[in-house]
Amino acid sequence: MIVGMVMITDELTQQAFRTLNHVVLPSVKAGIGSPLPIGSGLVVLETIGRKSGKVRQAPLVATRLGNRIIVSTVRRDSQWVKNLEANPDASVWLYGRKRPVSAEIDDVPGPFTVVTLTLAADE
Repeated sequence: MIVGMVMITDELTQQAFRTLNHVVLPSVKAGIGSPLPIGSGLVVLETIGRKSGKVRQAPLVATRLGNRIIVSTVRRDSQWVKNLEANPDASVWLYGRKRPVSAEIDDVPGPFTVVTLTLAADE
């Protein structure tokens, strides 16, 4: 019976994230909450689905240090991380503008997955 409860909990968690993302995504893409060149804020990360080949978007809390943007997750099954593992070339929305990035997934012990997104030099 515990297996059934875990499946229900996972499905509810996924639905909650989908609903939250659907509400937050347009505002963050428009630039509301974008981090300053040094600071924290919100970004939308665009990846290419490793199975579907479709563009996938995820609003994320980020810390920006110049041309580097650091994002993380405590969910080991985050699809955006798996997509970046398959293809580290992605985009991020800052100040209402889509910018190309290259991702590096840091292998850190513990529950967090930390990803460093480096903005393209010509941007």
